Amino acid sequence: LTGLISNILRLNKLENQQIFPEKTEYNLSEQLCECMLYFESEWEEKSLQIETDFDEDVTVYSDRDLMSIVWTNLISNAIKFSPDGGTIGVTLEKNIDDVVVSISDTGCGMDKKTLNHIFDKFYQGDTSHSVEGNGLGLALVKRVVDILGGEIDVESIPGEGSVFTVKFRN
Repeated sequence: LTGLISNILRLNKLENQQIFPEKTEYNLSEQLCECMLYFESEWEEKSLQIETDFDEDVTVYSDRDLMSIVWTNLISNAIKFSPDGGTIGVTLEKNIDDVVVSISDTGCGMDKKTLNHIFDKFYQGDTSHSVEGNGLGLALVKRVVDILGGEIDVESIPGEGSVFTVKFRN
């Protein structure tokens, strides 16, 4: 209940107040590692394989706290929807004009109907995991990405897994 209330309040603030991101230069590679390590006990409990592919010192100019909401939710979902012994991938690519982060899983995947609604508040395509969430995480992610001027895309195949790709101008 506490998590639900916190997410509702956070999303309400992001939707209804003008947010001025507090942008600073920071190491995105470190932030992604920290977010992954935060969930270490969960991925170890499920014997998940973690595959990463990124340089150690990719710096970005963005709002560190808002970006943390994105990575925490996407990594948490990848763990939640991956079966025991599955694989989670995290890639980070810095280009001349942008930074691209992809988070993939070998979970249940999503059909087209679910893909059309995953960023809607309270929508849960896979109700078998409904006790583990409240349907607000991806709505928060989408709102933060929009506030920061980024893009988020999803590719998913039922029974094979999903890939969330987030792109920010740098």
